[in-house]
Parts: sequence; C-alpha cells; structure tokens
Amino acid sequence: MRPQIVLFGDSITAQSFRSGGWGSALVDAYSRKADVVVRGYGGYNTRWALFLLHHIFPLGSLTPPVATTIFFGANDAALKGRTSDRQHVPVEEYKNNIRTMVQHLKKCSPTMLIVLVTPPPVDESGRQSHAESIYGEKAMKEPERTNETTGIYAQHCVALAEELGLRSINLWSKMQETDGWQKKYLSDGLHLTPEGNGVVYGEVSRVFREAWLSPDEMPFDFPHHSQIDGDNPSKAFQERCL
Repeated sequence: MRPQIVLFGDSITAQSFRSGGWGSALVDAYSRKADVVVRGYGGYNTRWALFLLHHIFPLGSLTPPVATTIFFGANDAALKGRTSDRQHVPVEEYKNNIRTMVQHLKKCSPTMLIVLVTPPPVDESGRQSHAESIYGEKAMKEPERTNETTGIYAQHCVALAEELGLRSINLWSKMQETDGWQKKYLSDGLHLTPEGNGVVYGEVSRVFREAWLSPDEMPFDFPHHSQIDGDNPSKAFQERCL
C-alpha cells in the first residue's frame, strides 16, 4: 500500500486540487509513490475543524498518514463585528486549536511529518472589489479581513511550530517578498491564483524534501514498465516495491 499524505485545511486547501492547484501538483510529483489526499473545508476555522479530527485521523488506524499539512487561519482571522464575524476565532484560541490538532496527529503516529502552514496575506482592496462584483451596492463598506491582523495569526502559527519542534511555512511573509503580490498571487484578495498555488507547492515540496520525503527517493508501488520482461512478466511482480 502506498503511503498517504493528507492536506488538511480550509478552502485554500479545498481548491488545491483544481487545475493549477498546489495539491494537484503534489499528486503529480508523488504519482505511484504516495497517495495525496485533500481534506479541505471551505469556510472552516480551527474551532470547527476540531470536530473533524477523529473522522479524518482515527486513532488506532493501522495506516496513518506519513505526512500532514495543517493549513488554517484565513477564516479565524476574520474580524469581529464585520461581515465574516461568524468565522472569527481569537488568536490565542486559534493557536491552542492548532496545538490540539498536532497532539491528536502525534497520537495517531509519533513519526508523522506535520507541517504548519500560515494563512497567506490579504489584499484588502482586492477583497473589496470582489465583494462589489458580487453584491454591488450592498457590498461591505469595511474590510472583513486585514493583512495586519492575518499577520498576527501567521506569527502565532510559526511560533507554535517552533515551540513544538515542527516545520512550518510562513506564506504570509513569503508571498509579500514579491512586488505586486496582491494581484500576482491572490485572485480575490484571499484565495490563490495559479502563481500563488505555485508558491505553496514550491514551499511544501521544499519542506518535504528537507524532511526526507522527496518523491525522487521513494520507490514505485509496482515495477516500472521497463523492468517487465515481455516473455516472463510474472518475474517482475514476484517482489513488490512496497
């Protein structure tokens, strides 16, 4: 059985299997070597995601994932008292919820590679334009998310990873290193363009490789076709690669 890599997060993870998505790119990279499974839930914050843990990562499983990305925060960072108030989670609770997720995954498998991914930056004008394109004059007048507030959640995510000895990806900072990141990486001020997906794929791939989970070093699940003798095909299948 191929090892499993789970992508756990909100809509940015849910959309990662679309054309040009970072999840789709991982599927291609790990083809025939690992199964990449998306568990993305649009609109979810960490408070709601805790209810999913035992369903997605059951304790006692004989085949827990070898790696999991935890990619939440974009909804937790929605501002209190604004149009996305329902999704807001205070930053300390956000941090504790991520900690609870990590503790559960460690119970599933002490050796599992766990990577914490911060929310990406927010383009407030892009969010406003997106809202106006949908709701017209009824669109929000004040931003429901700000880049500054999201940055605080990103900082807490990175700090928790350091505290727990985990690997992390600071997308909030990484994306802002590029001029014009607002339109280059974000399609609506929050979700990712193909270029933004490319940044996530590059960072996740880098961390996986650094953690000795490089697809180049993993065997195929079954023999490559070049190893199959046309006159005696059964020979190649006498010993499975995995």
